[in-house]
Amino acid sequence: MTVTISRLYDSYADAQQAVTALEAAGVQHSNISIVANNSDGWFDGKKDRDGDGVDDRAEAAGTGAGIGAGLGGAAGLLAGLGLLAIPGLGPVVAAGWLAATSVGAAAGAATGGIVGALTEAGVSKEDAPLYAEGVRRGGTLVSAKVADADRTRLDGILNPSSVNLQDRSAAWQKTGWTGYDPASKPYGADEVRKERTLYGG
Repeated sequence: MTVTISRLYDSYADAQQAVTALEAAGVQHSNISIVANNSDGWFDGKKDRDGDGVDDRAEAAGTGAGIGAGLGGAAGLLAGLGLLAIPGLGPVVAAGWLAATSVGAAAGAATGGIVGALTEAGVSKEDAPLYAEGVRRGGTLVSAKVADADRTRLDGILNPSSVNLQDRSAAWQKTGWTGYDPASKPYGADEVRKERTLYGG
């Protein structure tokens, strides 16, 4: 049986490490997703994995190769990062099955967006809105579809730098937050920076 495990991270760097660790543990990148808030424009869409200061897509175009060919299979999920908008979250940087499902759910389902996609994948109805709110406020969500037998081992990989969802929800509630609302205005750049500063993201 397959289950979905998800974690929220205050920083993209921590989430990136979690994705890399999942791939190293044998989870195929097609079963992993990452969704990160981009309201402050930290990700400009450039791909410079080789660190030479030139967008890899331009280099690939010059040689007639695709990004995947230029980077090789080892680049995994993070090579496929792209910019998109998810209703209720605003601009995000995302890759993997959750991003595609979130956009599709928003177009066709009553619950819609990322919450609908998460609950459809097996995340609890209590946790899914908290993950969505976390991304809305500047966090990064990592979700993976894994074999139930591997869940405990892979949970251990995801846990070290992840957000305690219940503690964070309690902190939000102390400021007057009453629940995730997909119709609410996405956080702007200043609000996201404030949240990241508050929680060390």
